Amino acid sequence: MELLVYEILQKLLHRFIWIVPGYVMGGESRAKEKARLRKGISILVATPGRLLDHLRKTASFVHTNMRWIIFDEADRILELGFGKEIEDILDLLGSRLTGTAHKGNQEPCYQRQNLLLSATLNEKVNHLAKISLENPVMIGLDDKKMQPDLEHTEAVETDMDDELEHPTKIIKSSTGDFKVPAQLVQKYVKVPCGSRLAMLLSFLKHLYDKQASQKIVVFFSTCDAVDFHFSLLSEFRFSSSLQSDTEAAEKFLRCKTFRLHGNMKQEDRRNTFQAFKSEKVALLLSTDVAARGLDFPQVRFIIQYDSPGEATEYVHRVGRTARLGEMGDSLLFLQPVEVDYIKDLEKHGVSLTEYPVLKMLDSLSLSGQMHRHKKFVYLDSHPWVLTLQKALESFIAAQLKMNKLAQKAYLSWLRAYTAHRGDLKRIFTVQKLHLGHVAKSFGLKQQPSVVVKTFQNESKKRKRDEKQKGLSKSRKLTRKT
Repeated sequence: MELLVYEILQKLLHRFIWIVPGYVMGGESRAKEKARLRKGISILVATPGRLLDHLRKTASFVHTNMRWIIFDEADRILELGFGKEIEDILDLLGSRLTGTAHKGNQEPCYQRQNLLLSATLNEKVNHLAKISLENPVMIGLDDKKMQPDLEHTEAVETDMDDELEHPTKIIKSSTGDFKVPAQLVQKYVKVPCGSRLAMLLSFLKHLYDKQASQKIVVFFSTCDAVDFHFSLLSEFRFSSSLQSDTEAAEKFLRCKTFRLHGNMKQEDRRNTFQAFKSEKVALLLSTDVAARGLDFPQVRFIIQYDSPGEATEYVHRVGRTARLGEMGDSLLFLQPVEVDYIKDLEKHGVSLTEYPVLKMLDSLSLSGQMHRHKKFVYLDSHPWVLTLQKALESFIAAQLKMNKLAQKAYLSWLRAYTAHRGDLKRIFTVQKLHLGHVAKSFGLKQQPSVVVKTFQNESKKRKRDEKQKGLSKSRKLTRKT
C-alpha cells in the first residue's frame, strides 16, 4: 500500500520537481532510506514501525518544518497492533495532546494539521482521535448522495449475462452501517465442506471460459492456504475425458496466476502487485493484505473462498471491484452450517442472493457422459464434481511437496477458523465441522489424526535439526577461541 501511494505521488508530482516524495518501510535497506532522508523529502510515506525507528535513531531526519500528519487506514493500523507505535510517534513529533507534549528534541516551527482517515469508527480509533486531534471536524459522505440510482441500476442489470440470474430486486446497498456500490452484484453459494476445493476450481474455470479476458481475486484466510492453492493451480492438469488419458490432460486454468500475502518478501510483493496490475487476464490469490489500500484496475470478480469474519472486512474485500462506476461481481463461499452469516451481513445493510450453482456445473461438460438430462439435487454428487475431486486427490497424493503444502494449509485453516471473535463464534464453530471433510477440501486422503501426527513429527524433527546445527556452530566457535 505504501508503495502504491508513493507511485501515485510520483505521477502527480512529475511536473513539480521541487516537491520530492519518498518512502520508508520495513523490508527495505535502512541505509538507503537514511540517505534519502538526509537529502530531504517533501512528502514522506511510511509504515509506523520504520518511521518510529528513524525518528529514534536517524539524527539526519529533520522534521521541524513538518506541517501535516496523515494516518491513513487508521482502523487497520490499530487492528495490526501499532497503537503503541503511533502514540510514540506522536510524542516524538510533539503532536500528542495528552500526557507530555513535545517530547522530541526538535520543536515544531509551524502549526500542524493532523488528519485521521478511517473506513470504520471504533473505540481504538476514537482513542487515537482524542490524543492526536484538537477540536476535530468530522468529514464524511452525504448519505443522500450515496443512495443508488434505481433507474440506472435496473438498466445495468438487464445488460448482464442471463446465466448469473441477477435479481430484479435491487441490492440493499444503501441501508445499514455500510455502503457498497449499486453496480456491485453480490452472491453467495452453499458448498459442502468436502467439495469446496472442486467447487472453487469449477467456478474459476466457468468464469474464464465464459469471459476469457478478465481479472479475478480470490481471498483466503491464511498464507499457507494461498501458497497451497497457488502451487495447485500452477501445476494441476486435468482431462475432461472419463478415460484416464494423461496425454490429453492440459493445464486446468490457462491464465497467469499470482499470489500475495504478508509472509512474502517485500520485493516479491511489489513484483506481484505490478504484474497483476498490468495484466489484462490474471488470477490473484491473496490474504486480506490485498483487501485495503490497493487499487487493481479492471478487477471483474471477487471470490471470498474463506469467510472474512467481520462485516467490515467483507466490505473491504468486495471493494476491490466495481470501482469508479465499473460493473463488478462478488461471490461468498459458505458451508451449510455457516448460512447464518448471511443474516449477520444483512444487519449491516449488505444483502446477497444465492448463486445458481447447479446450472453452472451443468455447463461444465464431461466427455463421454451426458449428465444434463438428469436433475442433481446435491452438488457433491454431481459427476463433474466427483470426477474433479478424484483427480485433485490423486494429483496431491502423488506429489510429496504438494501433499505437505496441503497439510500445512489444512492445519493453519483450522487455527484461523477458531479465531473468529464475538457473535461470529456462534456461526463459525469448529465443533460443527467434520474434520475429515475439511481435510478433503485440501485434497487430502489421510485421516485428520494422521495429518496432525505427521505434521507434529516433522516439526519435532525440524527443531532437533536446528538444535543440532546450533550446537555444532557453538562447538566450532569454542574450538577457534
